[in-house]
Amino acid sequence: MKKHNFYAGPSILPEFTKEKTAEAAVNFAGTGLSVMEVSHRSKEFVAVMDEAQALVKELLHVPDGYSVLFLQGGASTQFLMVPYNLMNKKAAYLNTGSWASKAIKEAKLFGEVVEVASSKDANFNYIPKGYEVPADAEYFHYTTNNTIYGTEILKEPEVAMPLVADMSSDIFSRPLDVSKYAVIYAGAQKNLGPSGATLVIVKDDALGKVERTIPTMLDYKIHADKGSMFNTPSTLAVFGCLQTLIWLKDQGGVEAIEKVNVEKASILYDELDRNKLFVPTVAEPEDRSRMNVTFVMAPEYGEVEKEFLEFATARGMIGIKGHRSVGGFRASIYNAMPTDSVKALVETMQEFEKIK
Repeated sequence: MKKHNFYAGPSILPEFTKEKTAEAAVNFAGTGLSVMEVSHRSKEFVAVMDEAQALVKELLHVPDGYSVLFLQGGASTQFLMVPYNLMNKKAAYLNTGSWASKAIKEAKLFGEVVEVASSKDANFNYIPKGYEVPADAEYFHYTTNNTIYGTEILKEPEVAMPLVADMSSDIFSRPLDVSKYAVIYAGAQKNLGPSGATLVIVKDDALGKVERTIPTMLDYKIHADKGSMFNTPSTLAVFGCLQTLIWLKDQGGVEAIEKVNVEKASILYDELDRNKLFVPTVAEPEDRSRMNVTFVMAPEYGEVEKEFLEFATARGMIGIKGHRSVGGFRASIYNAMPTDSVKALVETMQEFEKIK
């Protein structure tokens, strides 16, 4: 039976990525050695890092004056690296979920944090609008996609200061105007590659302006100057990320994959809006995530939630149980998720509806 992988992260990867990474785990670049056991300073691995950084710039149309880094520690380490490197006195944050809340907590260690708006009042099931950002904030931070709650911000906020964004779960899913950002960061394990690598895109002239001394490993400039090779990078994870970037380019790039993502999300949301058994947790279509579709049973069918989970799992739907903060179900449909898998989930929902 075919398995349809809807896990939120680590999550589905392109078959191309898995096959090429598996090959390199045994024989990397014709060396007869594994990518896990060669020096990160070998010419073979340096070529991997160089190509990965170049493809990030190509696919996202990164302008001159930005560095592309592959670091470690996940987005959670970026929660503190961003204010460490960018905040002298004040920064503004939008609170749209658990990860944004954690970023705010870390930023408060470094200066004044203005929470311009929050959707916590409704368990983060919408994107706040109409908020004001203090003119003296040094940057404005937001989380583009909220994996737990199923919301996504698809257009850059119009603010007067540089943007900083956690794009862990929707990076490379749609075009961006990178020139508006001081920092973009993303844990690889949701839409880019294996866990263990963290992508950071940082504007070079945004660095070196804080008054504090920054510990070496937390200093973006150190990592940029050393080409992400100041310390040993996650070689296997970076190699896997490169394969996904190659795959994405072969699909036609970010612009092409966005069209596929829009189609997949529409297929699933259309069924949720039609099916009597289910209710999407995000009511406003403009706030709904294309990457993580969250839904619950309609109130009158709440008693069959466990039954549907077992029904769907028996048909190869893996990882659709919702996060404990929301309950219900979550279908993560990242770039690598085939449209046929989304259709298979819809068919499963329709089958269950017929017997209820």
